[in-house]
Amino acid sequence: MDCLSFCTATSYQIKPLFESLRHRYKATLYRDVVHIEVPLKGRNGDVFYFSYGSVVCWNMSREVALPFLEEVRPFETQRYDEIETDEFTYIYDGGPRVADDEIVLPSQDALTKLAISHGLAQSVKLGSFEVATQKTFNNMQYIPEELAKRGTIRLSRREIRRKMGELFLERNSISLHVNVLDTPEFFWDYPELEPLYRMIANYLDIEKRSHVLNQRLQVIHELFEMLGSELNHQHSSRLEWIIIGLIVIEVVVSLLHDVFRIL
Repeated sequence: MDCLSFCTATSYQIKPLFESLRHRYKATLYRDVVHIEVPLKGRNGDVFYFSYGSVVCWNMSREVALPFLEEVRPFETQRYDEIETDEFTYIYDGGPRVADDEIVLPSQDALTKLAISHGLAQSVKLGSFEVATQKTFNNMQYIPEELAKRGTIRLSRREIRRKMGELFLERNSISLHVNVLDTPEFFWDYPELEPLYRMIANYLDIEKRSHVLNQRLQVIHELFEMLGSELNHQHSSRLEWIIIGLIVIEVVVSLLHDVFRIL
């Protein structure tokens, strides 16, 4: 059986989404998560919507899952241009474990799936952050390279301000939501299920990837500061040339007045 996870947007309006779904499906609202049971041939499917823009679908092929991504579309905030996706298979067979992208579940209990879904949802959210920071690096990498080769950045003050704005928005959009990678508050209510979350989080290297993401955000911050310094340098240089120009004008006027008696 398939387990698919998606990250489609910055966040979902979770309570309005719940109100919309509960009239058509058996829906349950947990801490910032909506769960619906979907009647399918044979065993039912489960869909979990997470407030930070991720969806996890159990017992669904991609074709069956896609309409449930459309269900949440009216409740999205800042939809992503590219949907981050991850795929697993799963079976029911005794003790919980995960290997080779196959999840082994101890039971069909929805809370068991939710505990593991938290890790899957965080992973695709983290993946969207990784893609965003990589795009930022690709778009900005010529700037430190040019500074290293030429000692200056061949950008106008307006272009530097625009680049600083892009970096600021990108860094803030990630920094404001990076707390979703912490241990979910759901496990305050269900501490006995936290080992399932830890199992999948360790398998997906969420902690290590989060550390790398924070390092990338620090590099973006340093690049932002570097552009700020270059902008200040350009401003100082402009003032210096203005002062030099004024001094030259004053000298010329003095010569014309005192030496050549023209003025």
